[in-house]
Amino acid sequence: MYQIAANLTLTIHFIFIIFVVFGALFFLISKKIVFIHFPFLIWGCYVEFTNSICPLTYLENWFLLKANLTTYSQGFIQNYLIPIVYPENLTKDLQIYLGILLVLINIFFYTFIFIKLKKK
Repeated sequence: MYQIAANLTLTIHFIFIIFVVFGALFFLISKKIVFIHFPFLIWGCYVEFTNSICPLTYLENWFLLKANLTTYSQGFIQNYLIPIVYPENLTKDLQIYLGILLVLINIFFYTFIFIKLKKK
């Protein structure tokens, strides 16, 4: 049961990361998404720029400890999601660069959206 909870937490973590990076695109579907996306974007930038650890990481590790697992078994989540969410060579400098990239991507998306809105 705890292993399932750990996998679910990792999946939610991955979806959160995707939403933080690309969530502005949902603005084209609903303008209200900005009220959800922008705080998530701020949190994502905070984590990247301060070299912090997301609480979801602690939650997942707690589930893994409860399941008496120290390593992942070979499965889809372990093979494909873990290296994306937890890269091996993640340094403080790389985290800063990822934070800058996150900001630039979202500036691009929101600029595109606002230009599109002005044309209407």
